[in-house]
Amino acid sequence: MANASMVLQDVFVRFGQRQLAGPILILLILAMMVLPLPAFVLDLFFTFNIAISVIVMLVAMSVIKPLDFSVFPTVLLVTTLLRLSLNVASTRVVLLEGHTGPGAAGRVIEAFGHFLVGGNYAVGLVVFTILVVINFVVITKGAGRVAEVAARFTLDAMPGKQMAIDADLNAGLIGEDDARKRRATIAEEADFFGSMDGASKFVRGDAVAGILIMLINVIGGLFVGVLQHNLDIGTAAKTYTLLTIGDGLVAQIPALIISIAAGMVVTRVGDAQDVSQQFMVQLFSDAKLLYLTAAIIGLLGLIPGMPNFVFLLLAAGLAAMAWKIEKRSRTSAAPAPVAVAPAAPREAQEASWADVTPVDVLGLEVGYRLIPLVDKGQDGELLRRIRGLRKKFAQEVGFLVSPVHIRDNLELKPNAYKILLKGVEIGDGEAFPGSLLAINPGRVAGQVPGTATRDPAFGLPAVWIEPTLREQAQAYGYTVVDASTVTATHLNHLILSHAAELLGRQETQALLDHLAKEMPKLVEDVVPKAMPLGVLQKVLRNLLEESVPIRDMRTIIEALADSAPRSQDPEVLTAQVRIALGRSIVQDLYPGGAEMQVMSLDPQLERVLVQAVAGGGDGAGIEPGLADTLLREAVAAAQRQESVGLPSVLLVPASLRTLLSRFLRRSINQLKVIAHSEVPENRIIKVTSIIGGRV
Repeated sequence: MANASMVLQDVFVRFGQRQLAGPILILLILAMMVLPLPAFVLDLFFTFNIAISVIVMLVAMSVIKPLDFSVFPTVLLVTTLLRLSLNVASTRVVLLEGHTGPGAAGRVIEAFGHFLVGGNYAVGLVVFTILVVINFVVITKGAGRVAEVAARFTLDAMPGKQMAIDADLNAGLIGEDDARKRRATIAEEADFFGSMDGASKFVRGDAVAGILIMLINVIGGLFVGVLQHNLDIGTAAKTYTLLTIGDGLVAQIPALIISIAAGMVVTRVGDAQDVSQQFMVQLFSDAKLLYLTAAIIGLLGLIPGMPNFVFLLLAAGLAAMAWKIEKRSRTSAAPAPVAVAPAAPREAQEASWADVTPVDVLGLEVGYRLIPLVDKGQDGELLRRIRGLRKKFAQEVGFLVSPVHIRDNLELKPNAYKILLKGVEIGDGEAFPGSLLAINPGRVAGQVPGTATRDPAFGLPAVWIEPTLREQAQAYGYTVVDASTVTATHLNHLILSHAAELLGRQETQALLDHLAKEMPKLVEDVVPKAMPLGVLQKVLRNLLEESVPIRDMRTIIEALADSAPRSQDPEVLTAQVRIALGRSIVQDLYPGGAEMQVMSLDPQLERVLVQAVAGGGDGAGIEPGLADTLLREAVAAAQRQESVGLPSVLLVPASLRTLLSRFLRRSINQLKVIAHSEVPENRIIKVTSIIGGRV
């Protein structure tokens, strides 16, 4: 005995009281189905069932987001099992002890069967039937349908939400941890609504079971009362029917409460307020509507024969509520008095060098409606995104871009913005705070209402929509982003495309200073001993112009240290650096050691171009018709590559790479031109298109 006690204590200590609550509850439910229970214990469990249902409904009303009550599907299962086990236990007691009187199954069943329906089993049957109809036909059916649609829409919207997370992550707007949390939230939403779709069937089945249990109890009570206890049919029918109705009402009322809670959870829209707050704000916040309602109710109260006092009393109450709301809104809208400072005497000042303001490398001008997004005092969302954008750019490209100088411009439209590079506009767009931009990636299942526009960063068709349409748009396949993300993505795209212009001598020197902390001797041997700073800057700019990151500065510096004694030409040095970076260049284009499916030049065309480069040096000797044919066929080949999901890569001899890259990328931005010498030896090359075969 002592050993058993020690084992139990060890179990309680190891698992804790909270972990044991669930198993104990399930064991009690199973015990109620098998073991006979006295009337007092039945009263206790019936009262506990009612209390649990009320708690569940209050929690469902107070949650902000459905995921705040993620255990609700399990709660539905447990409460349904609890009600069914109580039905089994009470049925056993009713059939065994029902002949002794209405109190045989406990005081709770007696109260519901006798006092609530006046001891009239006909009234009890009607009330029970109405409760079952309300629960089964109205609430349960509607909640189940909403749960089914919500589960379907949530699953359909998952790809769009994942794309939005990937877009924010790639743009540097969020970190890896935030992306992981958002993906986990999306998975939890899908699991929750899927579970709710199935759990709603528990409540529906419980209502059906309640009807069947009532019929079985009435018929079984008649047989038991007449055949076993020798009661007359009238007495047996009245006694067992009242007990059965009381038992049914005790079970159906908590079931109705749980069904209401399920409907509240699955019909929630918005995650800023709970149900009570949304109800009061959205229903009783407009004084005009309340005045109009009071007038209509008052007119109805003046009609002869109507309950005039009740209607007029209600109209007066609504009018008083509207007056209070209107008074409160006027008080809150009244501006606070502002003290006017005396004007300072204007003094004529001479011009000075302080009046000469330097031009910002990067600038962002916004209309007045976008000021909250960039306000430091309000910790504007766009400011945080720009900080993350600069950090991600430094990590991926290899140098720290200049800070973005933000200022308001009253000459712009209220929702417009401009992006400036060294004082020159390089991009503009519009953003609408409070609205969302639904971007069409090319495959959407439907249209959403809103203002048609285009994504300012990539020119994709898009629609400005209300926040309430986010789920619908994501379900259709749109990528949905807010106003700050639109502006930040546009800025990030322009910074990446103008990275070469952003690398000035100051940034180059800062990059060298940072590198010198780790390898001072190597840096010193290159700059200034082997080459001046300007040559290094031109080499790095050449790399950035072709979207080659300069993260691997060690390899770049070592390649320059080897090549600088032989040549100071930036183009020659760039070619040598690209050979040293060949593995990373190819890896970015074909990750994971994949087969290189590239475009190539026709051998005859290749010989003609090599001769032109050898003769003119810069390719000026290329015949215009040949150049036109080359450009046209390169565009067609690049489009074919993109149509099958392959990168547009042209593989050429090293002597032609610089010429063709400059010539073609003006018309084909996405085209990458690489030299044979840049391809690692272990890579497999497959030519998918020949350019110039008909020349």
